[in-house]
Amino acid sequence: MISVLTLNLRFGLAADGPNGWEFRKGSLSKLLSQYEAIFLGFQEANDFQIEYLCGALPGFSYIGRRSPAPPAWQSNITFYRSDWQCLHRDHFFLSPTPDIPSRFRDSKWPRQCTLGVFQKGADRIIIINTHLDFDPTVQAHSARIILDRISSFPADIPAVLIGDFNADPKSLCYRIITGNDPVGPPVARIFKDAFCSPYPATFHGFSGDTGGSHIDWILYAGKIVPTSCVVIQQKFGGRYPSDHFPLFATFNFL
Repeated sequence: MISVLTLNLRFGLAADGPNGWEFRKGSLSKLLSQYEAIFLGFQEANDFQIEYLCGALPGFSYIGRRSPAPPAWQSNITFYRSDWQCLHRDHFFLSPTPDIPSRFRDSKWPRQCTLGVFQKGADRIIIINTHLDFDPTVQAHSARIILDRISSFPADIPAVLIGDFNADPKSLCYRIITGNDPVGPPVARIFKDAFCSPYPATFHGFSGDTGGSHIDWILYAGKIVPTSCVVIQQKFGGRYPSDHFPLFATFNFL
């Protein structure tokens, strides 16, 4: 069995007043103590937030950090329990030149994706952690870049795709990833959603509102099956860890 948690941290330099990083980081530690995932994907992580996570996750290693990072740089950082071995790691940009720090012209930020292939005993898994832009066309291009990158790995290795997609399950990028785009070219891997309709809200803007959009996803492909999934909507230590709700899911290998 594997367990996965994904959370957009809300970058620590934001002027969030009482919801600023220094006030809420303790709630993140409480979350991680209660939901002990094997793989954890974080988006919008500033360097000082990564340092805090390293202290909060002893016994874990990580991939996805750019070092040295430009000022205010946000990484998609993936932690994994150290009894798993990272066989391969990849960090690429969602742009026309994925191997060069860059972005699509209509993308607000240089969006990225972190990919790792992990093994423990006979079990192998691909974990992909990403953060898409706001523009629907850019999202669609980004989805195809991710699927193309995954296609270079053997199809018998199951995969879990997590992150903040800034889009809901009605979007084109969701249809592309889940193989429901009737216009685009066929894809090598078709992902399924660990959640189902009605999709629970994942963005709440520190309000706790459960009526928002489902823009953070846990998707999977290959010979694994979800055994549980939850959007974690409660506070920890009286605060929300982020302006997004964390998502947690467990899978069994088939």
